[in-house]
Amino acid sequence: MPSFPRVLLGLFCLLVAVLLLAPTLVVIPMSFNGNKSLAFPPVGFSWQWYDNFFRNPDWTTSFSNSLVIALIVAVVATVVGTLAAFGVSRAAARTGGLLRALLITPMVVPGVVLAIGIYAVYLDTHLVGTVTGFVLAHTMLAIPFVLIAVQASLEVFDRRLETAAASLGAGRLTVFRTVTLPLILPGILSGALFAFITSFDEIIVALFITSPYLKTLPVQIYTSITRDADPTVAAVGTLLFLATSLIIIAGLLLGMRRART
Repeated sequence: MPSFPRVLLGLFCLLVAVLLLAPTLVVIPMSFNGNKSLAFPPVGFSWQWYDNFFRNPDWTTSFSNSLVIALIVAVVATVVGTLAAFGVSRAAARTGGLLRALLITPMVVPGVVLAIGIYAVYLDTHLVGTVTGFVLAHTMLAIPFVLIAVQASLEVFDRRLETAAASLGAGRLTVFRTVTLPLILPGILSGALFAFITSFDEIIVALFITSPYLKTLPVQIYTSITRDADPTVAAVGTLLFLATSLIIIAGLLLGMRRART
């Protein structure tokens, strides 16, 4: 029979989970509102806001822009962040700590400050409103997340395995491909996922470097809120919530399957 402290702790965890999920769960019924307003509780029932999302070119284009940019950023940031994590972990303690502090600076500097600096540079280099500009800016913001995830995997990695493989005649590339990479792959995949989400969800820098010809989904959401405030925003939020939930569930099921084998 569970003890009272354990039951109390479980109830507390449940309360925290409800507080975290409540704002998201409220969005779902709002997306089916029959009226053209963001209101809770909703009045009536309608699918028109989902239809508006899939038929309105402003929404579909901004979604495709965000998806393409986020995919490119995930690849570039994962490669650069993984290499940086190796450099930091293999450097001397003091040097590695200094490098790590410099590389995670985009995480601690206020987003508005970064956005102003990036915008000033982009004005001179004509990168405002370009895919290249978005990719470069979002990659800078995403690299710290990849660095932290991969470095966490490297900290528990036993380097004696690399030494053993090298002593058996394996070259550096073979050692990395057959020994190091499989063991740190969870950290790399986690970093890639964080990089994708960071880019897909980024709004502060995007507001500064966007243009009428290139908008990302967060910018379109912000524009819709300030201009229309119709439930299409709630429909987009619901679709993103469902997609994120499916990804998380798939990851958990994959992890459980690996644990059993």
